[in-house]
Amino acid sequence: MASTSDIRKGLCIRYNSDIFKIIEFLHVKPGKGPAFVRTKLKSVTTGKVIDNTFSAGHKIDDVRVETRSYQYLYSEGDSFHFMNTVDYDQISLQRDALDAADLLKEGEIVTIMFNTEDSMPLSVDMPASVVLEVTHSEPGVKGNTATNATKPATVETGARINVPLFINEGDKIKIDTEKGTYMERVKE
Repeated sequence: MASTSDIRKGLCIRYNSDIFKIIEFLHVKPGKGPAFVRTKLKSVTTGKVIDNTFSAGHKIDDVRVETRSYQYLYSEGDSFHFMNTVDYDQISLQRDALDAADLLKEGEIVTIMFNTEDSMPLSVDMPASVVLEVTHSEPGVKGNTATNATKPATVETGARINVPLFINEGDKIKIDTEKGTYMERVKE
C-alpha cells in the first residue's frame, strides 16, 4: 500500500477494480481545508482517461510493475509487434495500448511495462521525442512568418503534424510524442 505522497507520473495503481496509470498529477494545498492530489488516470485495459481527486494521506493500492525495452517491428491491422532487445522474444499488442501509435517508426525502441503478478503488458512508453521525415507538405507562403503561422505536414508514419512554414518535404523534424507536436528541425 502506498499513499498520496508516493503518486508520480507513470505509477500504476489499482482503482475501482481496474488498473490505471497516472498520466498527470498535481498536489494542491489550499489556504483553507486539507491538502489533496488531483490526478488524471488512464485505464490500461480500456484506454479511458478519468479525472480523480485523492485527499492527502489517502491509501492507494499500487501495482508492482517491471519495465523492459522492446523494439517495434511492424504493424498488422490494429496489432503492433515488438521484440525484446535482450532475449529476442516477440509480443503483439493492440493499438489502444499505445499512446502515440501514429508516431511509431519501425525499429524504434520503446519501454513496455508489465504487471509482475501475471506478466501481462500494461502500457507502452514511447521515447520523449522521435525524429521523422516529412513526406508531404504544402509550400509556405513567403512573407507570412510574422505570426508564428503553421501548416499541416504528413510524416513518414502517416501522422499529420502542424509545422512552421519553413519546413519542406524531405526535412527531418523532432516531434514531442506526449503532445504530438513539432519541436525542431533536425540537421543531418
